[in-house]
Amino acid sequence: MLELKRVNAGYGRAQVLFGLDLEVNTGRVVALLGRNGAGKSTTLKAAMGLLPATSGEIYLERQNITRLQPFEIARRGLGYVPEDRRIFTDLSVAENLEAGRQPPRAGAPQWNPQKLYELFPNLGRMRERLGGSMSGGEQQMLAIARTLMGNPRAVLLDEPFEGLAPVIVDAVAASIRDLKREGLTVLLCEQNLRYARRVAEHACILEKGRICYSGTMAALDADPGLSERYLSV
Repeated sequence: MLELKRVNAGYGRAQVLFGLDLEVNTGRVVALLGRNGAGKSTTLKAAMGLLPATSGEIYLERQNITRLQPFEIARRGLGYVPEDRRIFTDLSVAENLEAGRQPPRAGAPQWNPQKLYELFPNLGRMRERLGGSMSGGEQQMLAIARTLMGNPRAVLLDEPFEGLAPVIVDAVAASIRDLKREGLTVLLCEQNLRYARRVAEHACILEKGRICYSGTMAALDADPGLSERYLSV
């Protein structure tokens, strides 16, 4: 579904990704793990075209998207939920969802407001509430739901559990598992291995802009030395 080949990227003279190779297969939930500054968010921004790769290639369903603009990549079926959510605070829940609407696309799960209210019952109970008056967890649900209104084939989630209360973490994790059952491909950045293992079957670990581990979550759990070496603070 999504492949990054030998991608280099950064901010000005500060290079962050160094020949990054990453592959996300169709229908999988993959967790991109790593410490702060490892390059997780940069990887998602490069994939979405928000940060142009200085070299290397990026493919979505085997189509080269390396030089496309973010709106062109979105139209091809890649959704993105940034870490800071960026919902429209002066629009209602229903209006935020309408802002994300795109036509159905072949081979992708199809979403509409009613189906999303079933996935996120909290949103269904506050359809007219303004985004700015919602809690952080509610805003996170809305950000994911708005992205799904674009009927993407794959979604990039940047730190979806960051700053959420445990009960909201449970709800978001359940929703991500539901998305997998719908056939959606998900790549999520996460620092917390405990949260990541609740939703992902495959893990990749970033260290200083390079992938240092790629394998099943079960294999990662079976080798405590790996998480100690690359994820402990």
